[in-house]
Amino acid sequence: MLEMLHTPLVIFLAVVAPIWVIAHYVTRWRTAKVLTVDDEKMLSELWEQAPKMESRINALEAILDAEVPDWRKKI
Repeated sequence: MLEMLHTPLVIFLAVVAPIWVIAHYVTRWRTAKVLTVDDEKMLSELWEQAPKMESRINALEAILDAEVPDWRKKI
């Protein structure tokens, strides 16, 4: 009985299994490249927040320039 399963098992493990595994991971890689709806929403929110953050950073740098003139040299 075991001898009858030997050849099909070897063929399966040598041919079918590697193709199956490769096809599985190719599918995973393709889906990973596409942004989800949540990813797009998060990116748009970050894009909207970036100018606000930049203006805050500029304001903080102006305050530091006025309070501690050499603060950039200490970094």
